[in-house]
Amino acid sequence: MNKPVNDGLWSGTWVAERLGVELVGDDGLTDLLGLALRRNPKRAHLLVSNVLGKHVPQSPSVVYGHGFALGRRVRDQLGAERSGRAVVLGYAETATGLGHAVADGLGTAPYLHSTRRPVPGIATAGGFEESHSHATSHLLLPEDPALLASDGPLVLVDDEFSTGNTVLNTLQALHARYPRKRYVVVALVDMRAPSDADRLRRFADRIDAEVSLVTTASGTVRLPADVLARGQELVARHEAAQQTEPKPESVACGDPEGAIPPASAECGPEPSRSDSVGVPDGSESVAGAGASAASAEPCGVTAGRGAVGAVYRGASVVPGQRGSGRVRRVELRWPRGVPDGGRHGFTPVHRNRLERALPAMAARIAEALPRGARRVLVLGCEELMYAPLRLAREVEQVVEAEVRYSTTTRSPVLAVDDPGYAIRTRLVFPAHDDPADGPGERYAYNVAGGGFDAVVAVVDSAADTPELHAPTGLLARLAAHTPHVLLAVVPSHLPVPPHAPERPPMLPEPLRGPAFSSYAPDEVGWLLQDLSDATLEAPTEEREEAIQSGGAHYAESLPVEYQPSEQYQELFHAALTASAARIAQAVGVVTETILAELPLRRRNPAGPEDNPGPGSGPVLVSLARAGSPVGVLMRRWARFRHGRDLPHYAVSIVRGRGIDTNALRWLAAHHDPRDVVFVDGWTGKGAITRELAQAVRTFEEREGVTGFDPEIAVLADPGSCVRTYGTREDFLIPSACLNSTVSGLISRTVLRADLVGPHDFHGAKFYRELAGADVSNVFLDAVSQYFPEVADRVDLAAKELLSTERTPTWEGWAAVERISEEYGIHDVNLVKPGVGETTRVLLRRVPWRILARAGAGADLDHVRLLAEQRGVPVEEIDELPYSCVGLIHPRYTRGATGADGRAVTH
Repeated sequence: MNKPVNDGLWSGTWVAERLGVELVGDDGLTDLLGLALRRNPKRAHLLVSNVLGKHVPQSPSVVYGHGFALGRRVRDQLGAERSGRAVVLGYAETATGLGHAVADGLGTAPYLHSTRRPVPGIATAGGFEESHSHATSHLLLPEDPALLASDGPLVLVDDEFSTGNTVLNTLQALHARYPRKRYVVVALVDMRAPSDADRLRRFADRIDAEVSLVTTASGTVRLPADVLARGQELVARHEAAQQTEPKPESVACGDPEGAIPPASAECGPEPSRSDSVGVPDGSESVAGAGASAASAEPCGVTAGRGAVGAVYRGASVVPGQRGSGRVRRVELRWPRGVPDGGRHGFTPVHRNRLERALPAMAARIAEALPRGARRVLVLGCEELMYAPLRLAREVEQVVEAEVRYSTTTRSPVLAVDDPGYAIRTRLVFPAHDDPADGPGERYAYNVAGGGFDAVVAVVDSAADTPELHAPTGLLARLAAHTPHVLLAVVPSHLPVPPHAPERPPMLPEPLRGPAFSSYAPDEVGWLLQDLSDATLEAPTEEREEAIQSGGAHYAESLPVEYQPSEQYQELFHAALTASAARIAQAVGVVTETILAELPLRRRNPAGPEDNPGPGSGPVLVSLARAGSPVGVLMRRWARFRHGRDLPHYAVSIVRGRGIDTNALRWLAAHHDPRDVVFVDGWTGKGAITRELAQAVRTFEEREGVTGFDPEIAVLADPGSCVRTYGTREDFLIPSACLNSTVSGLISRTVLRADLVGPHDFHGAKFYRELAGADVSNVFLDAVSQYFPEVADRVDLAAKELLSTERTPTWEGWAAVERISEEYGIHDVNLVKPGVGETTRVLLRRVPWRILARAGAGADLDHVRLLAEQRGVPVEEIDELPYSCVGLIHPRYTRGATGADGRAVTH
């Protein structure tokens, strides 16, 4: 809905009047932005751009013109020489088209945008988190690895700055990997508070780089003190009203004329038999003034909150648009070799070829439009924004109809049918591009009721799936609201993985004790290289500053080993005595689960189940080092209960850099990858779980080796991140209380380019000098002695677990995102949930504060002692999903004086 349709009423009026929200800033700010509502624990309002082409259909010339003009301003700021060396990076999903238009404005800049769609065989050139988003993880997947490696300016493009956290996260991640001296940050609107602007300036000072800003407009959002509570109440009230609306009668489902084969998949709703103005199936809105009507349901779909395409009644829709839409394909003849967008890089050569092909493609679309069409929407698909935008802009030049452009989105927003509200209606449909994070709802806003005579849906071939054509899919939803739907498919660009370089024919054998670690040689083989002679330790404060400033990765150095006081050692032994039986039971349950389920992984779909032969079974591969004591205990359980000696190795995995691929090659050469079971101690928010899944997928595609199951088996899964666990309770595992002295005297793993070559295992140190304080085998023996006592309980618990629904809910990740926002940290990597992760924060990082569940008992004694020793406040929380959560100092420099909860200033 554009401003003229609203009769000049600002599309933020409805929210502003009810919540007291004000937009204050440059002239024209309210022309650029409207307001809507969403359910969010930190912010109920949503800024909705009128010129981005995401939520609000807009003239494609207006959308493209804003981005292109920003690019011209960047070019003027940088000058000709530096502009010629610049690279532009946009953000998925909202700013992918805007960033591409900015690159066009620069003229000769290659373009890349982040993506949430991983590609097998393509290694990530980086990644970062958007902590406030509903889907946080961004991947950078350039086809040419050198795209980001130049020393020219990097131009970062987002649609808006609310706090600047996403930009800071990106700069930290990329500057650590591809340092440069010049950054330009671009957005349509800058709504940051002065303190957030200061953070960006301080960061630029720390990395000794110039960071400048280019925006169309700037301002601030003024919020009353109770805005969050009022907003949440308002959202809840309208959502409740949606749920209580009466259901319409279902109608028979026919075969719409012109449906795309197969006909059964194109079954759409029949026209409503009522003459009333209403919402056809799949559209959603909250009733505005005088708007209410029932609508037809699609066959086989029941209205309701949980149904895909559920109908929330009440939007005004132009009569005569309902239920009879025709769906036809239009062949674009997309130019061969031109990518569909910037997901894997888009060069000036690609830009020139696309420019030459656009007129002919637009002519084909124009020819396919119905005669007499007065209003046409070109609808893109999530990250696919640029190709539909350029097609729409070209069509706008050659047809007499009014052309508008917008795209579908992942973002859930409340719809209110009021001319003073930015999101008038929404269509709901299932995801249709096989997303990596699983199925879910997707949305198209302000399409229903938009008066469109035709909608041109532009998708890439990866999204041209049965879900797109299903009765509840996007095409059926569109056909319910417009007489004509055209489907234009752009071929998905599939980058070719680079040729793998030749590697040494043999990798070294695993390191074993007593030469490396204090474990017995048969307990574990370390797929690591010995860096004991290297000086890697740095003071904790120095490491923290380097990590947070982007100057170093945490795996490039080691913290100084914590030497426990006598009081702390007593706590460790008391905790071990109290929890040994509980740990023994968890060890037994997770091991029995693996032994029971492994045969299913070896099943051959083309024939009978493999016969692995006597003595074969799981190959335990622990993630060094927290997982290694657990792997040893699991191996001991299998020997105690079944007389089986399971192989056990330890490998390195590094957050942000993946698993040791040389270790995977060694495992694949010596064992069946289907037998490998990755083992860790516990899950926190699940970051390593995600890291492992992506790393294994990339390795298998690149190496042509298949069979590795990336799921991790853990003793405790309080974050609900995995299927295989001993318990989901958050309790103290005493091996988390200490560092190397409970882990075979092995340091955490190291990955540094000057020490670890491309054909080397990751490294670690063996602290032989700490042998007098070593309790590694004390811990193992204390737990193992309880195996006979817990055996019967393990049998019962394992049987119960095997029959239980264990699909991960990722509750921990959601809780961490909430805590990150509530405490103003805005970086999930600085929030460490669970007893084990909290202990690590206190031992290795610069802690800011500890959150403890009210009433938590002896499990947290050692945490309280460490917090007292380091002067860190412990805050008790009534409804904490973990026993405790450790918060790393969010803005640490060596000038920071402690964990007082205040921002660090210079």
